[in-house]
Amino acid sequence: MTWVARFGMVLLSSAFSSHSITELFLPQCTSITLENRKRKYFYGETRKEVQEKLKVALHQQQQGTLVVGPKQTVEQFFTHWLEDVHKANVRVSTYKRYQNLLRLHFLPVLGQYQLVKLSPQHIQALYAQKLKEGLSPRTIRFLHAVLHKAFDHAVRLSYLPRNICDMVELPRSEKYEYHPLTLEQIQQLLSCAQMHPLEALFVLALVTGMRRGELLALKWRDINFAENTLQVQRALIEVRGEDLRESEPKTAHGRRSIYLIPLAIDALKQHRARQLEVRLQHADTWQEQDYIFCTSHGSPFHVTYILNSFRSLLKKASLPRIRFHDMRHSAATLLLSMGTHPKVVQEILGHSNIRMTMDIYSHVLPSMQKDAMTKLSRALQQES
Repeated sequence: MTWVARFGMVLLSSAFSSHSITELFLPQCTSITLENRKRKYFYGETRKEVQEKLKVALHQQQQGTLVVGPKQTVEQFFTHWLEDVHKANVRVSTYKRYQNLLRLHFLPVLGQYQLVKLSPQHIQALYAQKLKEGLSPRTIRFLHAVLHKAFDHAVRLSYLPRNICDMVELPRSEKYEYHPLTLEQIQQLLSCAQMHPLEALFVLALVTGMRRGELLALKWRDINFAENTLQVQRALIEVRGEDLRESEPKTAHGRRSIYLIPLAIDALKQHRARQLEVRLQHADTWQEQDYIFCTSHGSPFHVTYILNSFRSLLKKASLPRIRFHDMRHSAATLLLSMGTHPKVVQEILGHSNIRMTMDIYSHVLPSMQKDAMTKLSRALQQES
């Protein structure tokens, strides 16, 4: 390509004979003249930002995927954003969730609209319609977060002047009611889990608060028996229509080291001994993958087996039917109620920030405050 100056403007001659690129007087603006003689403009805070947008447009034009203003539908844009922009930056499970959410609740209603003509009223009406159809406020708020990300990208590409989601009112969020087990219930569950094939998994879930996918992805090399520590390095995720696959932990803080109490160490040692026996019995079909919780062939347990085993154990222990994830809440609630600092609990759980820990377990904090003030009162009385 060569730059040619003409009448205070800069023209760019390129290999694409079907259009010309013009950089206007301001270095923050560049435009492309397309085959239909319509002009597409790119704006930015700096010349570098504009050139980046231009580079993307040239690639799309070469591939035949560059769509301009009035011709581009909402469905065309969201397909481009999801497949070409967002997919490479998220876990497969997150991509699938976004894809299903858009396919089921957004594109059938608004996909045929021209992107530039979509308004906040369209989005607001969509949310009202979905609420009437029985979609939960929680799901609508998640859909809103997805739309906001996509429209942010449209603004960066100068397709839209501003993010229309910023002008939409969201339904009041339903606060999920957690059902953590009490200390007595945890002890009851652990007692019933003794000698169960998944005893070690249930012990780890209740004393470390690890996520289900993190537990299933544990490998023996992640356990340091000399130091009594466990390293969370990965997670196993369930992708619809596919086998379980390894993925990065849910958050950047998901990679973490957790100190293991003797109860957990003993359970793991017993589990390893039983696994070695199974391995010898199925030597012909065993495939070494180093998973701690695996089938008689060495492959990781499927989620369905884990959940069914958990429900059976709850029934055996005469405990209320709770979610597997509530064992994570049980561990956190117990730690906080025992006076553990929220920052420590955050690190154990792998939350991205302490605010998340405080928000989720705010119901525990008032009792912590009462205990703290009681201790302060006793200390002052002793001094006097």
